[in-house]
Amino acid sequence: MGKSRRTVPEELLLLALDPTTGTTAQPQTLDLGLAGAQLVELSLAGRIVPEGDRIAVVLARPTGDPTLDHALELLRRRGSPVRAAHWIGGPRLGLRQTYLAHLERCGMVTAVPGQVCGVLPTTRYQASDDCTNAAIKQRLDTAIRTGVPPDPRTAALAALAHSVGLGKHLYPGNEGRSSRSRLRDLIRYDPLGGMVAHAVMDVQNGLPAQQNRSSQGSGAASGRPGARTAGRGSGGRVPASRVGVR
Repeated sequence: MGKSRRTVPEELLLLALDPTTGTTAQPQTLDLGLAGAQLVELSLAGRIVPEGDRIAVVLARPTGDPTLDHALELLRRRGSPVRAAHWIGGPRLGLRQTYLAHLERCGMVTAVPGQVCGVLPTTRYQASDDCTNAAIKQRLDTAIRTGVPPDPRTAALAALAHSVGLGKHLYPGNEGRSSRSRLRDLIRYDPLGGMVAHAVMDVQNGLPAQQNRSSQGSGAASGRPGARTAGRGSGGRVPASRVGVR
């Protein structure tokens, strides 16, 4: 994979970067969004495909992007398709810092060391090219303003931005309410991006763990271990309205 095009995880993190504070918006949910964005990018690269609510590796050849290739190898080791929500909610936190370091190595951000209260060391990050960030935001603005269906990459980026709550960062205040609503609506233009975004929201709402408990209970009642119940496993999903427009 060449670097002439920024990846979806890179763009999501750049969107989240606050130029004033040098920190990222929604830090607690951004790890989940970045994990989902990796799935989207690997699908766009032809390495994985969706199978219902699961993800299957169809080509294990490295992409050339070390962060994506690590995710691809972890998926390959699973040996069988994995539910997107289980993957996104897995014990792989720290992606935000991983991608900040990645963007710094690629020259997309600059790390600025500092101190909190004059004592505690901290690091702020500044985009190396404000035009790049503006161009990413402009793609979302155009899709929101014109209503023209965006390309799959932009639609997936919009869906992920909404899923982690970046709407209020990108379109703040009462004046941004309609834009936040339209950002949410862009989720329908890319089936995979929409599925991944819903998986991110499911994890935030704690649904994967609930599903496991329900499945185990149903299996015991029916005499079939791990029998699946209706709901997410049968195509049900949490509507975007559950998260709300913030």
